[in-house]
Amino acid sequence: MTDNAIEISKLRKIYKGSGTTGDKLALNDIDLIVPRGSMFGLLGPNGAGKSTTINILAGLVNKTSGDASIWGFDIVDNPRNARANIGVVPQELLFDAFFTPAEMLDVQAGMYGVPKAERRTEELLKAVHLWDQRDAYARTLSGGMKRRLLIAKSMVHNPPVLILDEPTAGVDIELRQQLWEYVRMLHARGTTIVLTTHYLEEAEELCDTIAIINHGEVVCSEPTSKLLARIDEKEIIVDIAEAQGSLPKSLTGFHAEMRGTNQIVIKINQSGNGVGPVLEALVTAKLTINDISTDETDLEDIFLQLTSNKMGSDTDSDTAA
Repeated sequence: MTDNAIEISKLRKIYKGSGTTGDKLALNDIDLIVPRGSMFGLLGPNGAGKSTTINILAGLVNKTSGDASIWGFDIVDNPRNARANIGVVPQELLFDAFFTPAEMLDVQAGMYGVPKAERRTEELLKAVHLWDQRDAYARTLSGGMKRRLLIAKSMVHNPPVLILDEPTAGVDIELRQQLWEYVRMLHARGTTIVLTTHYLEEAEELCDTIAIINHGEVVCSEPTSKLLARIDEKEIIVDIAEAQGSLPKSLTGFHAEMRGTNQIVIKINQSGNGVGPVLEALVTAKLTINDISTDETDLEDIFLQLTSNKMGSDTDSDTAA
């Protein structure tokens, strides 16, 4: 049995065109490994291929070529076992409007062959704070409640792998915190989490490993700490009392610039000599410093750098899935 929750090798997906529309290459022979027990972030701009990848794993889209397995089960050779080991929370809020949350979870559990005595409807609805709404029709629930219900629905068969496709899109801050509290609890219990999100700060805070996909290709996949270390540039922002018409001469040897007349921004490499020489140059300039702050590299900077040179006008092939 493999140590990986998901293994993808040379996975390719081509959506066939029709009429004047040509074929669309959505996934270009991607390789991806999701270790068991990880909190894995799958990031990329619209049109990158994230949802296509997820839909292939979920059995909703057929791959063109390549291999993919979930918990050691090939999605083609052992589709039943592969799908039994994965739960997917989709972006879309799709429900039967005349089912209650309790009924919906019972039906979903039945579809996975979970015996009545082993169903966890009450446990799951309480976990996502929907027990009080268990007998309400799904159409009466708020958007946030529906999002939580989707998570509960994906967990009825207790899968070891949970994929969250933009789970906090359009929800308020309080609900987002509730969702992440529950996801962290699942992860602590051993569930492997795969997360796609447009909120890069979420991925940076939650995920131990991040892959970035762009135009159907994986441009990087590595531990979050290693990814953040790719760019070690830091900005030092210095607010000064004396208005300056130009950059002080003592700072001309640095990557420095004036912002307005009372702020100097100096870029340094954290792996270099640090802030010492900068401070010495400021002392030499005999400036009155009101404040010093720093702006360090974050995941957004790296994301933009890795994807900006490939960004084009392609539309999201994921929507075709």
